Amino acid sequence: MTDLSTTYLGLQLKNPIVASASPLSEKIEIAKQLEEAGISAIVMYSLFEEQIIHESLELDHFLFTGTEISPEITSFYPQTGRYSLKPDAYLEKVTQLKKAVSIPVIGSLNGVSTGGWVKYARRIEEAGADALELNLYYLPVDPNLTSSALEDNYIALVSEVCNSVRIPVSVKLSPYFTALPNVAKRMAAVGAKGLVLFNRFYQPDLDIENLEVLHTLELSTSSEMRLPLRWVSILYGKINIDLALTSGVHTAEDVIKAIMAGAKAVLLASALLKHGPGYVSSLLTDIQTWMEAHEYDSISQMQGSLSQAKVADPAAYERANYMKVLQSFRTLP
Repeated sequence: MTDLSTTYLGLQLKNPIVASASPLSEKIEIAKQLEEAGISAIVMYSLFEEQIIHESLELDHFLFTGTEISPEITSFYPQTGRYSLKPDAYLEKVTQLKKAVSIPVIGSLNGVSTGGWVKYARRIEEAGADALELNLYYLPVDPNLTSSALEDNYIALVSEVCNSVRIPVSVKLSPYFTALPNVAKRMAAVGAKGLVLFNRFYQPDLDIENLEVLHTLELSTSSEMRLPLRWVSILYGKINIDLALTSGVHTAEDVIKAIMAGAKAVLLASALLKHGPGYVSSLLTDIQTWMEAHEYDSISQMQGSLSQAKVADPAAYERANYMKVLQSFRTLP
């Protein structure tokens, strides 16, 4: 029998497919369906930094019950909409989910400053989470903010959180770093046990008729997987940290590619939102069928087999690949 098990963040997983942070984890019954279909772990939807700030500063009181502050000031605070659960409600949801399923439950914090993160990292641990994912979702728009200052802030945040909890901590990064391997190395040095590559920023569009900025959610496609696939392949074996791949994973072939690049876990959101929880079962069947056909006995045997460290042409992951692609167009009839 093919062994699909893997380890991620020190957690023993029955297979590498993990439900990424998404609305799917909001409902206990859907989480149960995911477990029944074979998902190996669930990352909770995120507790946002704005929600922590909102509670700690009691903004409802200061913004909405006083007459001494102009109502226009409220426009500067984010509208969290359906994610406006108070932190205590989020913690209760973690506890409920942990009681409802037998697979690991990973909490998620979304933000970029220490603020209440350390406090709520501890509270998420106390609520029963098996691990914690720090989702560093931030778009630097201040021209006075340097990349080194921002990276130092990230490292300090990760360090404080890792030192405050006993459960393993992973960091979900964006691809927008000048020297990503160095950032990854620094994350590992301050205690991060895993990196999730990559955070998928949602891009606004413009309505040129109504002169509005549009915020629409578009699910990923498999082509988006190439960026995290390259960096997982490059980082594998160079840094002592578990790598998880997310963004663009939709098929069994995508999962296999991620594992061969060096991922220990593969996080899905768009595919599950599109096809439903039962899709996990068909993915696992297809993965096992492929492995048997290609005589792989285990996931561990596949892990990293096509990483930069293992392939015959390591330069294929670097600039030489760009030149070869351009050359291929010149040779077309």
